[in-house]
Amino acid sequence: MVVGSLVTYATVKAYSLKGKLLSKKTFQTLAESRNLDEFASRLNSTSYSDYIRKIPKPYTSNNIEISFRGKQAELYYMMMSSVGGSNLLMAYYYKFIFKNLKNILKGKILGKTQSQIESTIGLRAEELIQRRDVTLKALTSKNIEEVISNFKSYNFGNDVEKAIMLYNDLGEIGVVDTYLDKILYQNLADSIKSKADLNLLKLFGTELDLYNITNIVRGKFWNLDEQSINDLLVSHTSSTSDELLSKMISAENLKSSFMELSKTKFSEIIPSEADDIVMINEFERKFDLFLYDSLLKEFANMFKLSTVVSVVRLYDYEIRNLSSISYAVENNISSDLVMSKVITSS
Repeated sequence: MVVGSLVTYATVKAYSLKGKLLSKKTFQTLAESRNLDEFASRLNSTSYSDYIRKIPKPYTSNNIEISFRGKQAELYYMMMSSVGGSNLLMAYYYKFIFKNLKNILKGKILGKTQSQIESTIGLRAEELIQRRDVTLKALTSKNIEEVISNFKSYNFGNDVEKAIMLYNDLGEIGVVDTYLDKILYQNLADSIKSKADLNLLKLFGTELDLYNITNIVRGKFWNLDEQSINDLLVSHTSSTSDELLSKMISAENLKSSFMELSKTKFSEIIPSEADDIVMINEFERKFDLFLYDSLLKEFANMFKLSTVVSVVRLYDYEIRNLSSISYAVENNISSDLVMSKVITSS
């Protein structure tokens, strides 16, 4: 239960954390690292130094990402404690556990070995809330059928089953992420419905709108029928009408679907006309920039829970940026290319 005096304390902490976000210049310096040793050395002067020291050498981008995911889980846990508990933050927190579940499920679908799957798993989030059981049951399952059976005991086995059926039809492994994200976002939507905080309703209603729009775009690209696309959407009270979503779903093609946004607050994220893949990539980047900007704007609202939630979401982007940069350094991808994907303020 969120307590007013605790929220005030937590928002002060949130402002302090916001001031410690890495700058675009720092990301650029990291992206120019010649190797992961240099990348790690350059991070030693930041708040990530303690986590870098815990990573065994030789460094890999995978181990760096897992360590930073653990750091981020600790930040969420700290902020949840600071406000005296928050269903909304907990709904977001579960994305760390679902990240592991995605890796396990996709690994088993793709026939990866147990050691390959285990190398992508970090259990820090589960340890903090004493929920290792969910991940370990999935990890030790002998086959996909056993994974589904275990998931059904946590009330999301049916969505996983649908994801696997759709994967078998399309051969598109991304549907696994989409269906598991749907569970997360539905929980988020349910937690928001009980909130009287208008800032939260506006900000995270916007994120849920963007989530639904993104899934319509993916569904159109995958050539799903209208019922299958509707099945990917999260129900919630939002500023985006069912009529708009229906028009996007029934549009003749992806371009026409995007154009339905032209008279909405999302008009600025409509991509330029191009082939479908290019349009989707541009849309997803504009989506992230739109949401990142919305999160930053919440700091104009003093002593609100939305500010507390916003700061941890901003750090989500920072962790994603660092993971992308470490992967690029490891694989000799140019700094210009990786910096074109980084989401940060100017």
